[in-house]
Amino acid sequence: MTTKSEIDPRALEQSPEDFASQWRLIWLAFRRHKLAMTGAIIILLLYVIGLFAEFLAPFDPNATSSSDIFHPPQMIRLVDRDAEGGWSLNPHVIAMTMERDSFTLKTTYTQDPDKKIYLDFFAKGDPYELWGLFPMERHFLTTENPDEHFFLFGADRLGRDMLSRTISGTRVSMSIGLIGVSLSLILGLILGGISGFYGGRVDMFIQRIVELVISLPTIPIWLGLSAALPQDWSPLARYFAITVILSLVAWTELARVVRGRFLALRTEDFVTAARLDGGSRKRVIFRHMMPSMVSHIIASVTLAIPVMIIAETSLSFLGLGLTPPIISWGVLLKEAQNIRSISEAPWLFVPGGAVVLAVLALNFLGDGLRDAADPYSQDMH
Repeated sequence: MTTKSEIDPRALEQSPEDFASQWRLIWLAFRRHKLAMTGAIIILLLYVIGLFAEFLAPFDPNATSSSDIFHPPQMIRLVDRDAEGGWSLNPHVIAMTMERDSFTLKTTYTQDPDKKIYLDFFAKGDPYELWGLFPMERHFLTTENPDEHFFLFGADRLGRDMLSRTISGTRVSMSIGLIGVSLSLILGLILGGISGFYGGRVDMFIQRIVELVISLPTIPIWLGLSAALPQDWSPLARYFAITVILSLVAWTELARVVRGRFLALRTEDFVTAARLDGGSRKRVIFRHMMPSMVSHIIASVTLAIPVMIIAETSLSFLGLGLTPPIISWGVLLKEAQNIRSISEAPWLFVPGGAVVLAVLALNFLGDGLRDAADPYSQDMH
């Protein structure tokens, strides 16, 4: 028999996690997931870039320049050396001059070491309206001389700055995934919850609708609905229409997940106790059943956002989604679907790298949130 003196005092110690709330425990577990934290930081940065796109873009993304067609990327140099051997910290790029072959009409760019384009933070540049409300001229980084340009990501066939266009496309591509998933989440939770909670004929009716939508081929449905949109609609109207189309097709998976969990939970002891205690159906659903399936909802939502982004990119790439003057990653990639871009201007595929980065970061974030919200996935202590 173990005496009181033989009990290890450390076994009686209690950590702060013993008294933490459910959301506190989720955060503590999520913080240990390094890839998930990295993904969360990347996604947060992408949404900040999208939110302040006009301010972060060096130039007007729609401004063209016939003298900068397919301008190659330039590298920022921080140290400025003068003719006497001195140096100073002054960010700049080496200017390039364009030459066109009189026989083949091929354009080539060569550096001009004697000409430097100096950059400045928070300097005045192309005017814009932040969020369409506040007229501004300040940019995070632009040229000291408003008549000069630099191209960190190169330029396209019309001489438009790819860095500015990629930053502007971040707002549309990231927001269409967020808005689309929000609509899918609402439909999936409501219809899936009703189907699983009530069962019977209600469940049978909703599940037949779900099976009908799932049986339809996704890509042809997207293409057909997108092609059916009137061509005279404004870019903003087409943006919301594409978002709704993606949402109406993507809600079924979440509805089935929610329905399955509701069927499993409605016979649990804590649900029965809540009913016997006089709890209304609304209270039982939202205060008792929903919190217990947080991990499943999080996993479905975080995996649905990349699907939305890829779907919008694919539709726009095929010319059936968003169209200019709206700028999205898919619209930008459509500009790169020609032989000249592959052979002479590979920097036009930079938006594709942004798509890959966003999708990977969202998947890492979703895995981390799912594991952290699942009480059986790991030992919290």
